[in-house]
Amino acid sequence: MKGQEWYQATEVAEEYDEKRFSRGGRLIDRREKEAVLNAIGPVEGKRVLEIACGTGRFTVMLAERGADIVGLDISSAMLQQGRHKARNAGVADHLEFMRGDAARLPFPDDYFDTVFAMRFFHLADTPASFLSEMRRVSKEQVFFDTFAGPSTRSLYNWLLPMGSRLYSLDDVEKLLAETGLSLVDSDHDWILPYGFYRKIPDVVAERIREMDTAIVESAVGDQLASVSYWNAQVK
Repeated sequence: MKGQEWYQATEVAEEYDEKRFSRGGRLIDRREKEAVLNAIGPVEGKRVLEIACGTGRFTVMLAERGADIVGLDISSAMLQQGRHKARNAGVADHLEFMRGDAARLPFPDDYFDTVFAMRFFHLADTPASFLSEMRRVSKEQVFFDTFAGPSTRSLYNWLLPMGSRLYSLDDVEKLLAETGLSLVDSDHDWILPYGFYRKIPDVVAERIREMDTAIVESAVGDQLASVSYWNAQVK
């Protein structure tokens, strides 16, 4: 898994949200949370697992909405940030953060209603094995995002020390078929890469995002989008 050691550094975990989801990055945070909520729907009483939960952005959000949720991550430092976030939100008693390996999930088959992962598959060295584990422990739904290629993400990749695995529609369809999942729906967004938005102030980012969204909603939007959200059902 790319970046495994890097994400376990305490200083990286402490600065993670501030570096990625401040300034124009707030738009990214808002859109990603919208994508998760749209896919999963009402969560009260639903048993949910988040893979690679990081600092708990989504774990805490879903706990606040009544989900019975577990957030799993390989990084103790990131989980510590998640626990702090949960305490501040008043939901520390309504969720569980667990350190574990996404390739060997410590849960029985069909244990969760929904299993999802955000910001994970671009780092996966063996995506089929991870997706297979997600499918094994879910009895209904698997949701995840990927970075798309070719797109502006392809150019941005050259600037990144770890790079990213990029996925085409064919790549994802093959993964789903191999792991016993069927695609329910998908959504494609963000012409410009995330890194661009994180570097600019909110007010500028909002104006550029309006133009970005207009292109996404056009006839060529799906082909140019750099991020895809995949909602799949267990067969």
